[in-house]
Amino acid sequence: MDKKSKMQEEKHLTGTLVLSVFTAVLGFFQYGYSLGVINAPQKVIEAHYGRVLGIAPLDRHATNTSGEDGTGTVPGTEPWGGTEATLAPPADAGEDLGTSPHLILTMYWSLSVSVFAIGGMVSSFTVGWIGDRLGRVKAMLVVNVLSIAGNLLMGLAKFGPSHILIIAGRAVTGLYCGLSSGLVPMYVSEVSPTALRGALGTLHQLAIVTGILISQVLGLDFLLGNDEMWPLLLGLSGVAALLQFFLLLLCPESPRYLYIKLGKVEEAKKSLKRLRGNCDPMKEIAEMEKEKQEAASEKKVSIRQLFTSSKYRQAVIVALMVQISQQFSGINAIFYYSTNIFERAGVDQPVYATIGVGVVNTVFTVISVFLVEKTGRRSLFLAGLMGMLISAVAMTVGLVLLSEFAWMSYVSMVAIFLFVIFFEVGPGPIPWFIVAELFSQGPRPAAIAVAGFCNWTCNFIVGMCFQYIADLCGPYVFAIFAALLLVFFLFAYFKVPETKGKSFEEIAAVFRRKKLPAKAMTELEDLRGSEEA
Repeated sequence: MDKKSKMQEEKHLTGTLVLSVFTAVLGFFQYGYSLGVINAPQKVIEAHYGRVLGIAPLDRHATNTSGEDGTGTVPGTEPWGGTEATLAPPADAGEDLGTSPHLILTMYWSLSVSVFAIGGMVSSFTVGWIGDRLGRVKAMLVVNVLSIAGNLLMGLAKFGPSHILIIAGRAVTGLYCGLSSGLVPMYVSEVSPTALRGALGTLHQLAIVTGILISQVLGLDFLLGNDEMWPLLLGLSGVAALLQFFLLLLCPESPRYLYIKLGKVEEAKKSLKRLRGNCDPMKEIAEMEKEKQEAASEKKVSIRQLFTSSKYRQAVIVALMVQISQQFSGINAIFYYSTNIFERAGVDQPVYATIGVGVVNTVFTVISVFLVEKTGRRSLFLAGLMGMLISAVAMTVGLVLLSEFAWMSYVSMVAIFLFVIFFEVGPGPIPWFIVAELFSQGPRPAAIAVAGFCNWTCNFIVGMCFQYIADLCGPYVFAIFAALLLVFFLFAYFKVPETKGKSFEEIAAVFRRKKLPAKAMTELEDLRGSEEA
């Protein structure tokens, strides 16, 4: 009987549910596009900045044509030449660092890139408030105005002071992406049936990597990455914003929001029937009622309470650590240097090899959609971290020994692809939706806001600091990421619970129990065993 009802539950993939999830994750597509789009036309845009500011453009030796985190380039990067490799200084030694025109150009370019993450950091804290105040669908509708405005500013950059318009456009788009990166997982987790929650949750990451890949392809010189078309390239995600705006008008509001937050029982039932088809909604309504009673027994959870209450502390630590592990895993470093490594391996057109990495990125994100419900979140997260750790070690060995053995460049190439594959298997997609699974309705908006702020802050730190760390460490920079990945693996092994197939209340119960280190895992196993039984 249980198996039969579970099979029925798995058939709840209706047209309305598909439309709702697709529409929501268009927000993450715009996020991915914005991350990747600034990198490909870098030289062209810098030359334009130079003309506007009356400064000769910088001669860049390595550019990031893929950018996972949206930070553009490593100014003045020279190829590593074995163990003594260093990065070229950002300005000529004879220039006054305070007045160097090249430093002014670098400052404007760095600001054009990093202001996107600053916008995301600022707005991510308001996700809970706007999501509860307007509802999930209306909130996504309203924040789309920011995306359209930001893309218009960038699309019209040639008609004014381009550096100011691009910086302003990137900042406004960042504000949109910060809000969207919280609202989308909140909505998708609340409209998805338990049996499909993980698979539909991984679509966030699929949308991001698809956006990055499309921005890479469109950024090729013979398409839009040239002097005539780059404003169109930068502003093109506004089309996705318009599409999302009109499709959201067809999407039902989250039944959980309607029932638990607003107490509108009949509207929640109607929304569930639209999302689930002809199925009886009473089972989910009963689950929501239980969650509502649980939420009513506690006061509204603020961000401050999230950190001060021992009830949520363990879940908050897990939520923050999965975000930190995603950003500090080294995926951004791999994308920074992939073109450079392909170049030294003798690839004629390294930019196409880098796009190949983007294709692999996308393909394995699709595969993770099918794996996440069969294997479980925790298992995939651990497997991904361990695979990335091994790949980072191989990358370090390949780069250090490159000057002695030419074939080591191929070791580095294989390590790049494996690193990306393992990232997309677990650490890439899982942090986006596991936070929404770790918390019930009461603390969920605040938790998503905090996790989003943490992700954006780490994104910004990596973007601002990586070039200096790479300058200091040379090819050993990936050894740092290997050490971090080991820490993240050990944390995940001992602290991250399995959330596959469990209701929000069952997951919350894991953290509510007294946490004796020796008993924590046995309690988790007991919960798993009872669920399977």
